[in-house]
Amino acid sequence: MLNRSVHAAWQWLERVGDVSPGTDLGDRFGSFGQGACLAFPMATVVNPEAIHVGRDTLIGKYSTLSVGYGPTQAVLPERGLVIGERCVIGARACITAHESITIGDDVWFGQDVFVSDASHGYQDPDVPVGLQFGAHQPVVIGAGSWIGHGAMILPGTTIGRNVVVAAGSVVRGVVEDHAVVGGVPARTIRRLEPGRGWVSASGEGDVRAIAGAPSV
Repeated sequence: MLNRSVHAAWQWLERVGDVSPGTDLGDRFGSFGQGACLAFPMATVVNPEAIHVGRDTLIGKYSTLSVGYGPTQAVLPERGLVIGERCVIGARACITAHESITIGDDVWFGQDVFVSDASHGYQDPDVPVGLQFGAHQPVVIGAGSWIGHGAMILPGTTIGRNVVVAAGSVVRGVVEDHAVVGGVPARTIRRLEPGRGWVSASGEGDVRAIAGAPSV
C-alpha cells in the first residue's frame, strides 16, 4: 500500500509540476506557445525570459534549458534559445545558449542530446580550461530534422532541413538539407539526389528510393 501511495503521489506531482502556458514558470518564458509542455521534473531552467518555445512542443523530463552564464547575468540576448512548433525534445536534453540557438519547426530529438553555442578555450596554458571561455558561435537546426539519441551539436553548427543525425554523433560545421550524417566527427552518409533517391556519399552501394516514388 505504501508503494502504491508513493507512485500515486509521484504521478500527481508530475501532472501538476508540468510547465505549460499560464503556469508561473511558463509565464516567465519569453514566449511559451499554446499546447507546449516542459515535463516535470526538469533539470535546470536558467534565464527563461530569453527562451522561446513554440506551439505544441514537448520537452522531456530532466531537461536543461539555459541562456547565458547564470541567473545573475544582467544583459541577455532577447532570443537566446528559440525552439519551434511541434518539436519533441527527448528526456535529459541539455541545450545551453550563450548567444543564439535556433531549432526549427517539427524537429525531434532522441534522449540525452547536447546542444551548445559556446565551448571552453585552452590556449592559455596557465589558466584552468574551465575558466577560459570560448567564442560564441550560433547554432541552427533546420525544420523537420531528427537528432538521434546521445548526439552532440557543437558551437558553430548549421544543420539543414530534414536531416538525420545518427545516435551518438558529434556534429560541427554545415550539414546540407536532406542528408544523413553520423560518426565522431559526423560525416555525410547519404544525401538526397533528386530524380534518383537517397544515395551513398561515396557514390557506391545501394540507392534508397524516395518514399512514394515509383520503383524503377
